[in-house]
Amino acid sequence: VKFEITHPFNEIIECDCSMCTKKGFLHLIIKKENFKLLTPEKNLGNYQFNTKTAHHLFCKSCGICSFYIPRSHPDGFSVNARCVDDLDLTSIKRKKFAGSNWEENIDSLK
Repeated sequence: VKFEITHPFNEIIECDCSMCTKKGFLHLIIKKENFKLLTPEKNLGNYQFNTKTAHHLFCKSCGICSFYIPRSHPDGFSVNARCVDDLDLTSIKRKKFAGSNWEENIDSLK
């Protein structure tokens, strides 16, 4: 999966929910207009659960989830910082998010 993003990399959100923890997903929340998918959409799978608001998109060939449309920001994307080439993850502030109790903590992301 290839994409281009334009975004100031000043914060990564580290969620403690079971899905993000198992996948190692580090969130860069970006606006829709700052994201350009270069891979044909037919190469992506879509996994939904619970409220079916989020679209967990993944590569049909390798299974990597490099970005998705999150329930918290359905008008944008959450890009996995680990999938951004040449991004020094140690240089960006990490914000902890208690996604294991999503409903109680979602306001902390806004």
